[in-house]
Amino acid sequence: MIRFGLCCIFIEQPIKFRTTTATHLLKKSRPEQLAKLSELCLENARSLLAAFEFCAAAGIGCFRINSQILPLKTHPTVGYAVGDLPAGQQIVDAFKQCGNFLKKNNLRASLHPDQFVVLNSPRAEVVASSIAEIEYQAEVAGWVGADVINIHAGGGYGDKPAALERFKEGFKSLSASARKLVTLENDDKIFTPADLLPLCEEMRIPLVYDVHHHRVLPDGMSIGQATAAALKTWNREPLFHLSSPLNGWGGPQPQQHHDYIDPADFPAEWRHLQITVEVEAKAKELSIMRLMADLGLKKGSVTLKNAKHDPGEGDVKNHHQRQKKHDTDHVERDAKIHQKNQKVAKHK
Repeated sequence: MIRFGLCCIFIEQPIKFRTTTATHLLKKSRPEQLAKLSELCLENARSLLAAFEFCAAAGIGCFRINSQILPLKTHPTVGYAVGDLPAGQQIVDAFKQCGNFLKKNNLRASLHPDQFVVLNSPRAEVVASSIAEIEYQAEVAGWVGADVINIHAGGGYGDKPAALERFKEGFKSLSASARKLVTLENDDKIFTPADLLPLCEEMRIPLVYDVHHHRVLPDGMSIGQATAAALKTWNREPLFHLSSPLNGWGGPQPQQHHDYIDPADFPAEWRHLQITVEVEAKAKELSIMRLMADLGLKKGSVTLKNAKHDPGEGDVKNHHQRQKKHDTDHVERDAKIHQKNQKVAKHK
């Protein structure tokens, strides 16, 4: 069974999440700041419920919550505790209402902190701010019942083994409740599944396998091998990522995401797994609905059927044949893409 996940925002649905800037807030008195932040947080909680309601109706089984669901929560100047907001308890209750809806409708929620969250930074202040951000998101996760806070390992800093050792120390500094939620994702520039799996196994951190990142930055593991190894790191329903390259696999900068998903990019090895697949595509809910149709899926947490039409025509004829060849050749193909990217980078 596949549960597809929608990431953060909508492209067509009139569901919006609001934020603000520190520059704007600093023009106000502290009581005025808190009043504005209270208004935004409460509105975002209500929008989150609307997002969950849409997902339930559309058969989308997971929703990734925007990192700024509580705007500027950990900002060094205008940050705040929810209890300090005029509508603090109302805000908490509204998020808990989202959690009740989530549980009642068998939905799932995740969070994905922004790129400035770097637990392995050599700078203590960056690690401290990263910990604060993860702890804030763990608080939200507790209200709504989210079971994933997904992060990247951080920078390589010229010494990947040492960088991963620093990650371990940063991870250990998190609260026990936050550590239970944190997952680790392979990226498309530094850390591959092969790099992260030993750490995940040692620290008992689930690996969010991003197959697009792996295709851009291969490591000798096949998709099947990486999938099987990632599955073993999970103590709950595994969550993976899927996207397609903006300009195709033979085009420039394959790490850039397309508006939609090419069905041939959906790994054959995932077809009969009970997992969540977050779809990272710019067309958001439209991309998920199209993918479900292209792959011949039932509505909701779905079972994949055999494909019968050509993906170039919007369907998936010969999908199995294309996928088999795709997966057989992907290591060699992606190695060539990676080499091409390195050559381009050298000329920049």
